[in-house]
Amino acid sequence: MEEYKEIADKIKQADAILIGASNGFSISEGLHIFADDTAFEEIFGDFKRKYGICNILTGLFFNWPSQKIKWAFLSRLIAHYSIGYTGSSNTEALKTIVHDKPYFFVTSNGENHFELAGFSPDRIWEIEGSWKEMQCERGCHDTLYLLFPLIPNMAASEKDMKILSELVPRCPKCGGPMSIHSPQRHAVAADMKIQKRFQDFIQKYHEKRIVILELGIGWKNQLIKAPLMRLAKQEPYAAYITLNKGEIYIPNEIAAKSYGLDGDMTEILERLKQAVEEKNT
Repeated sequence: MEEYKEIADKIKQADAILIGASNGFSISEGLHIFADDTAFEEIFGDFKRKYGICNILTGLFFNWPSQKIKWAFLSRLIAHYSIGYTGSSNTEALKTIVHDKPYFFVTSNGENHFELAGFSPDRIWEIEGSWKEMQCERGCHDTLYLLFPLIPNMAASEKDMKILSELVPRCPKCGGPMSIHSPQRHAVAADMKIQKRFQDFIQKYHEKRIVILELGIGWKNQLIKAPLMRLAKQEPYAAYITLNKGEIYIPNEIAAKSYGLDGDMTEILERLKQAVEEKNT
C-alpha cells in the first residue's frame, strides 16, 4: 500500500488532475465493444446471427440494410448501456480522488458515463464522439441534436430488429439520415469548442503540479496515451499514473515520475480512493 500512499500524496499536492480513459475503463464498467462474449450474445445475438456482426464496434460501423434496422441496433445499445446510468463504484471512486481539484477528462469512450455520473460536460472531451448526440450523416450543417431523449421510444418500438419508420431520425435540414456524433465523420463547432477548453486547461496548469491519471489505455494508443506521455515528459512537476489490467507501459524517460498499477480497475480505484480519503482526513 506504500505506492498508493505516495500516489495519494501526489494527488493531494496537485494543482489539477487530467484523466485519460479508454476501452479498459469501459470494460471495467461492463461494456466491451471489441468482444464477442456472453453479454454480446445476450443483448445482440439476433443481430449477430442474421447480419454476422461479431461485436459492438462492428455494429457501430456496419452498413445496415435500412435506417429502421440501424436504429434498432443503436437504440438497443444505448438503452442498455447509457439510458438510466447514474454512475458506478468506479465513478464514485473518481469523485473522491478528484475531490475539489480542477479536473479534465479526455476519453475515446462514447457511452457518456462520466457526464451521466455527474462530472461536468464542460470538462469532458469525448474525442471520438458521444452516443448522447447525433448529427446529419451527410454533414449538411453544423448542429448536434440530443439523441438520448429519443432512445426509450425507439427501443420500445423495436420488433423483428426494426424500429417504427416514424421514429427514424431524419436531418431537419436536408431530410437525410442521421448518425451518432462522430468527429471522425464530420467535426462540428462543438468539437472545436471542447478541444479549446482542453488546450486552455493544459496551458493554465503548465509548469504546475499536474497529476495525469490514465485509465485503461493500451500501450499502442496514439489518440490519448501517446499525448499524455508526452505531456508528462514536458511538464517538470507532472506525476503520471497509469492503471490497466495486464498491460502497463511506462517509457524510461518518464519512469521517475510515474506509477503503474496493474490489475482489476475497480479494485485499484477503490484502494486509491481509500488512500486519498486517509490523506485528506
